[in-house]
Amino acid sequence: MTQPPFSLWVYLSQTPLLWLTITLLVYAAADAVSRATHRHPLANPVLHSIWILAAFLWLTGTRYETYFSGAQFVHFLLGPATVALAIPLYENRKAVMSAIFPMLAALVVGSVSAIGSVVLLAEALGLPRNVVLSLAPKSVTAGVAMGISESLSASPALTAVATVLTGIMGAIVVTPMMNRLGITDFRARGFAAGLASHGIGTARAFQVDEVAGVFAGIAMSLNALVTSLLVPLAVTLLLR
Repeated sequence: MTQPPFSLWVYLSQTPLLWLTITLLVYAAADAVSRATHRHPLANPVLHSIWILAAFLWLTGTRYETYFSGAQFVHFLLGPATVALAIPLYENRKAVMSAIFPMLAALVVGSVSAIGSVVLLAEALGLPRNVVLSLAPKSVTAGVAMGISESLSASPALTAVATVLTGIMGAIVVTPMMNRLGITDFRARGFAAGLASHGIGTARAFQVDEVAGVFAGIAMSLNALVTSLLVPLAVTLLLR
């Protein structure tokens, strides 16, 4: 007797390998579309992978915990992928050192602007204090942002959502905005992308130019450090 299709799905849906496979297939398809459009900003593979996977989980009634049991391997690879940024950084070390002082100045201005703007805007809109605290670290990579949020007794889950949305929005608008502003220096373009939209913006920068990707990686790393120091101070001063 053949097993009913629904029963088979129930069995497969509990298998971690299924969700890892689906995640990789969805991203591969989204990336293929991105390549076919010559890496158009609106064809960002991360953006489209998220909504496709979310729709699939909703349609199948799958809990996020079940999905993450398989997809956590991709999450684990974020660490090695971040460390691997040291390779292009070393290969382009001369270009990095030649712009060290402008980078540090941009880092301070960018970090303060990212924190101050979202806190002041959230306060102006009358959002609850917990939401304001959760949004404050949204411009750094998710792992660091969630850690900062937890230290402030805010909502790490809300911080994660805000962080991902920030990264996607930055990755979409960075290239058209830089083109419109006439900024052709890939060092500046990459640093701005990494500073404002962390890992997703860095991935986008590498798609455009290797030098841009290197500087985006530097900005992402340094911004994580500076933001972790500035956010507690900023929210204390701005929310007093």
